[in-house]
Amino acid sequence: MFSPPCTVKKYIYVEVAGLHITSQETSRLNMTSALVTVLLVLGLSGHSVAFVPIGGGVSTHVSITGTALLQKVTETCRAVAEAAGYEFKPTGSSPEELVQACLGPTATGEVSGAKFHSALQEIYTQNGLVDRDFVNSAPHHFNSEAFIDGRRLITEGVVAIKANIRNENFKAARETLGRVLHTLQDFYSHSNWVELGHTEPYINLIRPDLPLENLADVDTATCSDCASGTCPNPILPIILKEKKLTSGYLGIFSADKPKGKCSHGGAGDLSSTAVPRGGISKDERRSDNIAFHNAAVNAATAATLQLLQDIRFAAGDNDFLRMMGIARSPVVAFVIDTTGSMKDDIDEARSVVFEIIDSKKGTQDEPSEYILVPFNDPDFGPMIRTSDPNKMKSEISKLTAKGGGDLPEMCLSGLQLALTGAPASSHIYVFTDATAKDIALKDTIIALIRTTKSTVSFFMTGSRSRRRRSLRAATFDDYKDMALASGGQAIQVSKGQLPQATDVILDTSTSALVTVLQRARNPGKQETFSFMLDDSLKNITIYVTGTALTFTLTNPADVVQNQNEANGKLGTIKTAGNLWRFRLNADTQSGTWKLNINSRQAYTLKVTGQSTITFIYDFVESFEGPHPGYAVLSGRPQAGQPATLMLSVIGRKGPSSLSVGNVSLVTVSGSETMNNGKMTDMGNGDLLVTVEAVPEGEFVVSLKGTDKESKSEFQRQSTTQMSVSKVDIKAVVDRSAEPGKSFELPFSVRTQGPGGTYSIQAKNDKNIPMKFPSSLTLTTGQYANATLTITPPPSTPSGTDVTVTLEAKSGTDSNYAVLRISVVTKVTDFDPPLCKVVSVLADKCTKDVSQCESFEWELSANITDGNGTGIDKITLQQGQGNLTYTSLSDPVVLANYTASCCSQIVEFTAVDKVGNVGKCYQSIVPSAGPPALTLSLSLWLCLLVSVLIEH
Repeated sequence: MFSPPCTVKKYIYVEVAGLHITSQETSRLNMTSALVTVLLVLGLSGHSVAFVPIGGGVSTHVSITGTALLQKVTETCRAVAEAAGYEFKPTGSSPEELVQACLGPTATGEVSGAKFHSALQEIYTQNGLVDRDFVNSAPHHFNSEAFIDGRRLITEGVVAIKANIRNENFKAARETLGRVLHTLQDFYSHSNWVELGHTEPYINLIRPDLPLENLADVDTATCSDCASGTCPNPILPIILKEKKLTSGYLGIFSADKPKGKCSHGGAGDLSSTAVPRGGISKDERRSDNIAFHNAAVNAATAATLQLLQDIRFAAGDNDFLRMMGIARSPVVAFVIDTTGSMKDDIDEARSVVFEIIDSKKGTQDEPSEYILVPFNDPDFGPMIRTSDPNKMKSEISKLTAKGGGDLPEMCLSGLQLALTGAPASSHIYVFTDATAKDIALKDTIIALIRTTKSTVSFFMTGSRSRRRRSLRAATFDDYKDMALASGGQAIQVSKGQLPQATDVILDTSTSALVTVLQRARNPGKQETFSFMLDDSLKNITIYVTGTALTFTLTNPADVVQNQNEANGKLGTIKTAGNLWRFRLNADTQSGTWKLNINSRQAYTLKVTGQSTITFIYDFVESFEGPHPGYAVLSGRPQAGQPATLMLSVIGRKGPSSLSVGNVSLVTVSGSETMNNGKMTDMGNGDLLVTVEAVPEGEFVVSLKGTDKESKSEFQRQSTTQMSVSKVDIKAVVDRSAEPGKSFELPFSVRTQGPGGTYSIQAKNDKNIPMKFPSSLTLTTGQYANATLTITPPPSTPSGTDVTVTLEAKSGTDSNYAVLRISVVTKVTDFDPPLCKVVSVLADKCTKDVSQCESFEWELSANITDGNGTGIDKITLQQGQGNLTYTSLSDPVVLANYTASCCSQIVEFTAVDKVGNVGKCYQSIVPSAGPPALTLSLSLWLCLLVSVLIEH
């Protein structure tokens, strides 16, 4: 079999029933992609302090995961580019440049790497949380010889990942992927796999159709005593000779372990003091275990690549990249009231959608996905998701205004569907002319907004005086509260003015959108707001909402324009209802601008633009244990304590082109308060920020710095408002649910405020019945435990993602946890499709490559799925020829491949309906090796790649 000349690691095939399964995908880099990948890894492997190291120093779970993810993304981008006929050639090593190259010719505008960064961080975070949430679970770490249960966690997780991707639940897929990769990687550090001399991954861990063999039983001694705790290899010679597989026992609360068994080792392992003493963990690189540590890192990296390749083949290249946050820029989501009075509004929403589709087609600003959620009374939904613009046109054209009358509608129920269905940081637009009947969902909506960081804007065309029949009287002010909490806008216009207001949607459904400043004042007052505009900003727009106001804008050169000048020296002003839209001229001067607003009524201000300079962040808390780190907060930060953020700065040329001046928490409403944070540079543009005194009330994150490329100062602000709470909720989803079966979710609630009775509320976006206590009695500083039980109906499709919002509240203080539960049908089919090559006709292909274009070769193969679920798709992965096949519903699918003799390798995959992947591989490459000079150059490059990965 042919192997490319550059092999960073050994290139190995496992042949099963006629299928060639690649067990070391790491090595399939050509020289260019290897160097690009290594440079990318060096630029993105930050936050190592936040996660358990598989090794101290340079090799951590994050660096191992990042190395593999970036390599696989690079390979996938190259394959997509080749299939589409454009060149994949990143201009540099930053993730932004990788995204730009991956998107190809359509990426002609501003391209932000923020979603790619966020996807990576979600995977890294969930990887690290295994050490907090499952610290004492042997299967999650392959400790204590828990091989069977450890593999079950991996294989069940992979089933869930594939099912989530099929249902386009990419966030749920990423979260599960992070946890699965931690367990998989720990196998190589915590077992004696590499001590047994293995250099390749143990493919049986991700192939449940293959047995786990030669496991040491509980009565078999495995280690010799090591008094110093740092013996190079304490594994007993008989275990090495018989190739018995074992792993170290970890005792966090007790030193007990079976007689003669190896320990994990380290200060946090009490069992390491019991004979046989010491440990076999290769988590940290020490002088006594360098070789084994390096071997474990290499095997863990290769195994991660192996698993990612399996997921990629099952998902397909496009959906794999979507899971990784690489897609054309925005997701456009509409939540539309369809009651009888909404005909004009629906017509305008339809017009906007058509304009977005028609004007942005083929550009970087073309939406990667469209979401539509209609609502009425008492109905709402279903949520329609599609990446096909013609389908979106068809679906929104079907909307008609009917029923409802003047009654309020299920607006927030529809919005809840959009918030849980759309990707994080989406822009959602709500059209309604009535107040919300389901106002009880307001707290849930705000919790979802804070968790997803999505921006919600309301277009309201009804009378402020409309009422609903409820004890809790909703008003349009509720919509304004939710819009402000998200960083969106509440635009109130007449139905005739609506077409002038929807320019906001065209402005914000664009790539690389950033917020420079957002403020709100209620009641209004005269105030001057200063903000910095930098050279990278384009399409700068200022929005002011309010009534009976005046404003004056002044640029750094003291040029002035007020609200009465529709076409002035600084830009163009349009008005509609309570909205003022000020689009600045293209030649806008960088520097400090000032906007003076004068009104006694409530008003809001927002300054946006397009730029690749941005940041992503999460509020985090530290956790202790054998492997301490940081965990992302699900709810609000704790009152009375410093707030900690993990923050990443992103620029067109990567973090090295930016310098951060300060990060602060700033109040948006009322008297402005700005509290600066103390920054710890984590490297590669990553910052750990601690703010000792958190502002009271709602606040946002503000960042200022310098763009080294243009030498101009920049200012950016988060959109989502946050506040602190004395209540704390802890809950962990540790597995998937099954249709028709009850799923129990334990949770704990604590308060640092007054004890007493706290009400408990839980809601989910699929309206699945749940059982939970309506209240808990809390004692200050102590957790109270409870359980939520949810039972998905038997008809729930596999891969359904259920978002549960859990809230604890007493008086004005509350907190929440937002949890995702994947509903996955139990899979019993783990056998991959089988491929049998029937014939290869390559007689016309000679060793004379100059003649290859004149001749073709042909392959015929039979593909079957045995007693499985049936073939779902067949995809050509490698080769420049033409692949055809008979109906996928046939018991035996006949595949035929023809190619020029110049294209000498073919590989195609067959995926069954539960995601098992089988491969067909054939090479007609002559056996003679490449010239010595080529080999020498290749080997030199491979050595360089290995050194870069190591350091």
